[in-house]
Amino acid sequence: MNEFALISEILSELAETTAGAGVRVGPGDDAAVTIVPGDAELVSSIDALVADVHFPAAAGAALVGYRALMVSLSDLAAMGARAEFALVALTLPKLDADWARGLARGMARAARATGVSIVGGNIARGPLTITVSVHGWVPAGESILRNGAKPGDQIYLTGTLGGAAAALAGGKLAGCCDEADLDELQRRYFLPQARLTAGAALRGVASSAIDVSDGLLQDLQHVCRESGVAAHIHGEQIPLAVGAVLNQALTGGDDYELCFTCAAAPEDLGVAVTCIGAIEAGSGIYLDGSVVNASGFLHFP
Repeated sequence: MNEFALISEILSELAETTAGAGVRVGPGDDAAVTIVPGDAELVSSIDALVADVHFPAAAGAALVGYRALMVSLSDLAAMGARAEFALVALTLPKLDADWARGLARGMARAARATGVSIVGGNIARGPLTITVSVHGWVPAGESILRNGAKPGDQIYLTGTLGGAAAALAGGKLAGCCDEADLDELQRRYFLPQARLTAGAALRGVASSAIDVSDGLLQDLQHVCRESGVAAHIHGEQIPLAVGAVLNQALTGGDDYELCFTCAAAPEDLGVAVTCIGAIEAGSGIYLDGSVVNASGFLHFP
C-alpha cells in the first residue's frame, strides 16, 4: 500500500464528514473550496500535536484522533465561532494503515459531534505528528477576544479543571485503547469537549475569553496582559474534576474549558459555569489575595 491508497481508506473512514452545506469542493482536488457567508468573518486556528508531547504515541489511534480535533476546535469556541471545517496533515514514521484508519475514525466521531466537515489534508513521512487547521465563522465584528476584560467584570469557568492533569500524573494513558475501558480522569484527557455552544452563546456578552489549554494561571495571565488588568481569583471557588487537586487545575492544562469575563454569565450555556473571581485595575493574578506566578505548560521553558 502507498500513501494514495491509504488516503482512500482514510476518506472511507471519514465518510460523510468530508461534506457539508458550506463545502463546495472537499477532498480530492488540489484544495478545498468553502462558502463564506457574506455577513460573517472567518476565524482560523492551527495546532500541531506531536507524539509523546501532546498525546501518548502508544495510545489508541481513535482516542488520539478524537482528542486532536476537539482540542483544535476549542480555540474556535473561545472566539465565539461556529465551527465549520478542518484540514488535517499527518506525518507517519512508517505507513501504518490500521493506525491511520483508527485516527480517522476518532476524528470522524468528533466531527459528527460538532458538525464540522473535514475537507482535506496531507500525508508525509516523518515523526508522528498530527496538524489540524480549523475554521469557522462569527458575525462580523463579534469575535470574543482576549483584550476586552475590564475592572468590575466577573471571571467564570465552564466545567471543571484538573482532570486531564490528574490523568497525566497517574501515568496510565499510554495503554489506553478502548473508550469503554477509560476511567473518568482518562476520559477527561482523551475525550475533551470543545465548548462551541457556550462560546457562541457568549458573543455580545463576554468581554474576553480564552480556552484553558496550558493551565488556568498561564491562560488567564494572557487575558490580563492583553486587557491591561489584574485578576483576583479564589481557590475554593475553582471547580475541580473528581480526583484532581487545586495545583493541577491551576497549572496542569489540557482541560479545554472556557475562561471568560463578563458582568454576569448567562443562565444557560449548556454546561455548568462557576464564578471564580473578578477583574480589577492593576496587573497580574492574585490567588486568595496574594500575587502568584502564572506558571503553566511551555514548549520551550
